[in-house]
Amino acid sequence: MATSAFFIWMFLLSLASSTQLYGWIDINPFKFVKEELSRERPSHAFASYDFDKYSTAEYSAVNISPQEGQKEKDKIESLPGQPPEVEFDQYSGYVTVDHEAGRALFYYFVQAAVNSSSKPLVLWLNGGPGCSSFGAGALMELGPFRVNKDGKTLCHNEYAWNKDANIIFLESPAGVGFSYSNTTSDYKLSGDYRSAQDSYTFLVNWLERFPEYKSREFFIAGESYAGHYIPQLAHAILQNSKNTNQTRINLRGIAMGNAYIDFETTIQGAVDFYWTHALMSDEIYHGLTSNCDFTLLNSSDKVCLKLINEALDAAGNIYSYDIYAPSCNSSLKFHSVSAFDPCSENYIKRYLNIPQVQRALHANVTSLPHPWESCSREINRNWKDKQLTVLPIIQQLMARGIRIWIYSGDTDGALPVTCSRYAINKLGTPVKTVWYPWYTQDEVGGYAVGFENLTFVTVRGAGHFVPSYQPARALVVFSSFINGVLPPPA
Repeated sequence: MATSAFFIWMFLLSLASSTQLYGWIDINPFKFVKEELSRERPSHAFASYDFDKYSTAEYSAVNISPQEGQKEKDKIESLPGQPPEVEFDQYSGYVTVDHEAGRALFYYFVQAAVNSSSKPLVLWLNGGPGCSSFGAGALMELGPFRVNKDGKTLCHNEYAWNKDANIIFLESPAGVGFSYSNTTSDYKLSGDYRSAQDSYTFLVNWLERFPEYKSREFFIAGESYAGHYIPQLAHAILQNSKNTNQTRINLRGIAMGNAYIDFETTIQGAVDFYWTHALMSDEIYHGLTSNCDFTLLNSSDKVCLKLINEALDAAGNIYSYDIYAPSCNSSLKFHSVSAFDPCSENYIKRYLNIPQVQRALHANVTSLPHPWESCSREINRNWKDKQLTVLPIIQQLMARGIRIWIYSGDTDGALPVTCSRYAINKLGTPVKTVWYPWYTQDEVGGYAVGFENLTFVTVRGAGHFVPSYQPARALVVFSSFINGVLPPPA
């Protein structure tokens, strides 16, 4: 496939949104596409599924550093501005994944609020690539706290996922959030493969630091480009467990929300979503589907570029992460359309750049290339390898008995629900439980279908960041996933 097709797809995902929250921040998408089409990239930047690299590679033992006393040093006494009556332990700090380069990944860990010694361990990853799992995942979505509008204080998240699990939020790769490298060239060398290996190295060392979790059931969850991170890391865990004598991680399942999984079905899903949600005219839709071969598209394809430009103008300035919600700079009150405040990123950024907060988190800010930010554009622009599909990895995980869940908020225009459905259909997995509505709080929370070794769930009224838009419904999905049961029917 031509590499330029990927950027046309990225444009379609973000039609007309110049104020997105996490992603292509403050860049006009059409201008962005034109720039990306003209940029030279290495031949390996986009590749078909690399079976040798991700499936049969012999993994060597990772370097395990001494961890004595590190857990105690990482314990957070209290976060500035946190609400009273916090009844769970919090930790944060660094795990060095490459001592020669000085590459260290930052984590934030919250124990389960009740019975933490018997609850499973979960790793949460946000995507981008290059966006913070701490800022987005912990402080905007599923963590125990949310940042108030003052950017200085925190409030309880009633629907925090640490009700059901002990959760690690990992900022990865180095250069994202508080994670860093002493070798600055590392920031231009990140990619799918290195991220999987660094995350695995992090986990092995983290479990040495917190040995009580070594035998605990382990799950990985995340969203967006974590649709790559998660299956690739899961596969690395299984391969390393088979090929080394180091810690065997008790991986039981993975869950991916509004995830980028497969290139071809993502293009098809995005175009169909925009048309069926009245964000694209019939003429443009039929023009795109009749005239554009997205697997061959290049910057000289003037017909398709003209149609995409027309789609940009026709869609207008919508917020692609939730097509029915206002953007942060909207004059509307956020709660008039959505319960989620689209300016939350601004509050989080202010909070995490307060020196007192950084000290409480044990953040090594002197080693960072810049103040804390939600996403690293440098990491994103210099990403070295993107697999066009991870479906073969997912198939292998299914064959190994790993629990696979894919869930989608149904108002997300960045990676729409149609992308997930088309990718799952491509797997050709038999249906065990037919499509049905599931319920919570006496309302339809979404829809679910159980496949052989795979579950697909929609979350009604949720945008890209599902736990932000529909926290109660998202918690039901997470609890069901952890417990290995389908969401509750009527």
